[in-house]
Amino acid sequence: MSHLQAASPAEPYDRRWWALGVLVLSLVLIGLDNTIVNVALPTLVRDLNATNSELQWTVDAYTLLFAGLLLTAGSVADRYGRKGTLNFGLIVFGIGSVLCALARTPTQLIATRALVGSGGAFIMPSTLSILTNMFPPSERARAIGLWAAAAGIGIPLGPVAGGWLLEHFYWGSVFLVSVPVVVAALAFGQWLVPTSRASHQVALDIPGAALSFAGLAALVYALIEAPNRGWTSTSTLALFAASVTLLVAFMVRELRTTAPLLDMRFFRRPRFSAASGAIALIFFALFGSLFALTQYLQFVLGYSPLEAGIRVVPVAAGLLIGAPSSPRLAERVGSKLVVAAGMTLTATGLFLMSRLTVDTSYLKLVIALVVMSIGMGFSMAPATESIMGSIPRAKAGVGSAMNDTTRQVGGALGVAVIGSVISSRYGAGLDPLAGTLPPAGLATARQSLGAALEEAGRLGPSGAPLAATARDSFVHAMHAGFVVGAAVALLGAVVVLAFLPARGEDVGENFEEDEEAAAPAGMTARYVDAGTGGE
Repeated sequence: MSHLQAASPAEPYDRRWWALGVLVLSLVLIGLDNTIVNVALPTLVRDLNATNSELQWTVDAYTLLFAGLLLTAGSVADRYGRKGTLNFGLIVFGIGSVLCALARTPTQLIATRALVGSGGAFIMPSTLSILTNMFPPSERARAIGLWAAAAGIGIPLGPVAGGWLLEHFYWGSVFLVSVPVVVAALAFGQWLVPTSRASHQVALDIPGAALSFAGLAALVYALIEAPNRGWTSTSTLALFAASVTLLVAFMVRELRTTAPLLDMRFFRRPRFSAASGAIALIFFALFGSLFALTQYLQFVLGYSPLEAGIRVVPVAAGLLIGAPSSPRLAERVGSKLVVAAGMTLTATGLFLMSRLTVDTSYLKLVIALVVMSIGMGFSMAPATESIMGSIPRAKAGVGSAMNDTTRQVGGALGVAVIGSVISSRYGAGLDPLAGTLPPAGLATARQSLGAALEEAGRLGPSGAPLAATARDSFVHAMHAGFVVGAAVALLGAVVVLAFLPARGEDVGENFEEDEEAAAPAGMTARYVDAGTGGE
């Protein structure tokens, strides 16, 4: 069988599981790239003479373009073809990665990282929307379980790959490693991935796209900058005010236009809105905990970047256990209980991590990481399936983009909030040194644990008390950060129990339901021969 039959779920696309491999490969690329660059930051200081501000923008330029373009990319996929959108994203991502490796100044690297982020924004929602249209409802939950696992495992694997590459090659290798993956995804995708789009094409909502990009970029940038500038600083408050104003304007626009970028009526469905909130809170916990854990492993326990990356691999193992197995559990007891149980497990793992000490055994850390990541795997797959099942398949690209946007915003919020909690507690923990260190040295030590250890190294043997106090202070501050993460995960479990339906009617179960659900935008689903590559 060479065609997808939209009206006949009993005869699905015969190469769908092979095609899923291409989508998973593309998705792992995104997760890997999100974290692999962090390992190279110290090397960029040495080889490109990058300042702290330039290092931050190397990371932030990617994040801002990625988060800001997601909704637009999802809408483009629905209107003009999901396979073509995926291929476009892969090509931009690959070109940007090559240009990153060729950069000779921090400014060039920042610009090329923004290009990579733009490509990533077109890849991620396309993968999930293609999956949703490729699998019948009876198999979609299992496929999304594998998709969810892939979405997570690239994140902890990034530091491992980056650390190994930096030990054997030059810094540009952390970007070039993406190129063969891009080539493989394009080659196999042309052969295996089917084409789908909404049959009735309407013009892209350009004003809505501009408002969503500006609003989301302002929100994410505000979250990134808040820990450094202060949550109540004038600039931070202005950024938050701008983001709220722009996003409200976006919602008003979407409610009034006949062809919205994002149909705001989706949020009336508890299955969509509650699941979206759960995804945001899961990634709040994941990104916030990894932010603290990386510093703990390197600065407190003394591991190298590669050694630290290897010791976070159990997160990937937990996701591989939890995400693929959760759909079967959801079929038996319902998504509500599985997602809530997963978030409770996540909270338990974070609480166990709040018991870590300056000389804790690695076994205790492994147990905490596995419990946390299994819980995240249990939560992510059913929550994602709930989002995609609550919208018509003709809108799968936008639904996928909404799922991805909540991940980005939740992750940025997690790093900002948990980072701020740790920073304030850590700085206060150095107060006892006020009478023994010069004011300039104490101010430097309060900037971060890494800065304190550098200051202690400059002081020689007399810096030992500073190093010991800084490590103790950071660990106690980290405890508070993990407790906040655990509380947020438990809050997510309560929200899920209160609002997420145990089982929901699949809006996109067949063509007739799709057409009726998508009627406000005048869309129906259309499938083309998988081998043509035509859009």
